[in-house]
Amino acid sequence: MFRRFYLLFVLTLCVTILCGAAPAKVGKTEVHPAFWWAGMKNTTLQVLIYSDLVKDCEAVLSGAEGVVIDHAVRLKNQNYLILYLNTNGAQPQKFSIKLYKGKKLYKEIPYELKQRSSRPVNSFDAGDVVYLLMPDRFATGTTDEQKKQMYKGMKQDTWSSADMARHGGDLAGMTKHLDYLQDLGVTAVWHTPTLENDMPEQSYHGYAITNYYRTDPRIGSNEDYRNWVNECHKRGIKVIKDIVFNHCGSENFLFRDRPADDWFTYNSVYTPTTYKTGMPGDPNTSKLDFDLTVDGWFTMAMPDFNGRNPLVADYLIQTSIWWIEYAGIDGIRQDTYPYNDFDFMRRWCMDVEREYPGFNIVGETWINNPVAVSYWQKDSPLAAPKNSELKTVMDFPMMYMLNSCVDEETDTWDHGFARLCDLLGQDRVYANPNSVFTFLANHDTNRFQPTEEKAKDITRYKQALALLLTLRGIPQLYYGDEIGMFANKSVNDGALRQNFPGGWPGDKNNAFTAEGRTELQAQYHDYTRRLLNWRKGNETVCYGSLVQFTVRDGVFVYARVKDGKTVTIVANGTSKPAKAKSYIYKEVLPAGQAYDVISGNTVTLGEEIELAPKQIMILDFTK
Repeated sequence: MFRRFYLLFVLTLCVTILCGAAPAKVGKTEVHPAFWWAGMKNTTLQVLIYSDLVKDCEAVLSGAEGVVIDHAVRLKNQNYLILYLNTNGAQPQKFSIKLYKGKKLYKEIPYELKQRSSRPVNSFDAGDVVYLLMPDRFATGTTDEQKKQMYKGMKQDTWSSADMARHGGDLAGMTKHLDYLQDLGVTAVWHTPTLENDMPEQSYHGYAITNYYRTDPRIGSNEDYRNWVNECHKRGIKVIKDIVFNHCGSENFLFRDRPADDWFTYNSVYTPTTYKTGMPGDPNTSKLDFDLTVDGWFTMAMPDFNGRNPLVADYLIQTSIWWIEYAGIDGIRQDTYPYNDFDFMRRWCMDVEREYPGFNIVGETWINNPVAVSYWQKDSPLAAPKNSELKTVMDFPMMYMLNSCVDEETDTWDHGFARLCDLLGQDRVYANPNSVFTFLANHDTNRFQPTEEKAKDITRYKQALALLLTLRGIPQLYYGDEIGMFANKSVNDGALRQNFPGGWPGDKNNAFTAEGRTELQAQYHDYTRRLLNWRKGNETVCYGSLVQFTVRDGVFVYARVKDGKTVTIVANGTSKPAKAKSYIYKEVLPAGQAYDVISGNTVTLGEEIELAPKQIMILDFTK
């Protein structure tokens, strides 16, 4: 997450919070959600109306059949009216919500229940390779003149190449390069938030949401987003939408003109979080630190929602269900997961599952400890009797391990792949080890290749990628990994999120095309493409049981086994030639021949497998 905002904005916001803002003149009426669907299993619908002085209006449904107002909620703020509608048994239809002041009609709001989609859920799992991209930095598909119109009226209405500025990437650019992703072998795309971030500065990343029902116009429209999802599906690519429940942007109307102070934690007064994500699952943590972690604000510009307030919970849960139904997304990545109220998030996971059985959600669990990470996974015995109902957690311990072990000389006990072997030995703490989210880097960390010098060493990447794609879990690449992009977080977060070369007019280097790649980029790309397309549809390596052997003479051997078929990985963790004696590994080295995925050759296994320094082999016996 991005944490730095300019001092002037912070001070202004601080004054607003401390002094309290008078009820705002609304102007444009907001109705959230603007429409819904008939046939939902949850037949109670919250409709939040934000408009001038609507609190005391009496609401009447006109032309509705089978839809009734269950009750109305009137809050402190005069500009809000919340209606709860009962849609049980209602068919798709159009009607209106009429608001009266006395006998006089004050406002009339058209409303519609649409027909639900019949598209089956096809969510992401260990059979996928997920590609993480940042819309603002991936590619643009619009001209400068078009951008001027898209940016018009936004608080930050310019773009540039500066690290912390908006660069102008958009949905049109993302669509333009979907064939590239399909050819690479990607089967799912996770994009950082595309919802409106109408903040004065530095919200290019998308995590300071100002409207949960509107795509940021600088990226595109809601219709553009839905069309992009459809284009992904045409290519067999699933879409994972990044959303944020823990906090919003301070320019969100829900904060600027709060329904009530208890919609945000600490009664809407800025109180910083500890950022200690392990605290909520720590049986020994103090109440002080627990509360500060869960209820503390991420930054002053990102106020913390109070998920224990049922009105807030209903509002946020409905936004996610709306996007699943409206756009047909295939999964959700939930930002800053442990910072949220546990029971609120449990309810959310259950509500989504009830409407869309099999739909997967991955929570950002940024903790470098398998025990602490596993606490958040569905059915974790460590959380019992509580149950998060969250199917997938992010495996940060594995990320840190893969970034470090490939740089070490492997020995029997303490270095290199010996440490990786020990980490995998802790998989028993996960309720479902194959439903953890694994990666080499993401938009918040150093790139896997943190420096240009490191990027020149493709052997390092070859080992790490082969491990990532053959170990248990759901592997994720960060855009640019496949061409050796490098960056270090010590510069700033914006530096981690460079433009993909070729995504902007005038780029001298176009890595989207074979002819536009440098020699080194081509080596990275071709290797990645080979492995991703081999993995696609390989049931054994995607879903098979993991069998590992202790490290011997610097060599790490493990296998994925399913239905009598085997894929065996042999990795030399030393900078010297090494040998693996075949008889030791006979339970995962069937006699005869194997397809060597990396070289593309069929090899005959003898008494020993000879390995060059830092070489890794993927031996596929399923062919």
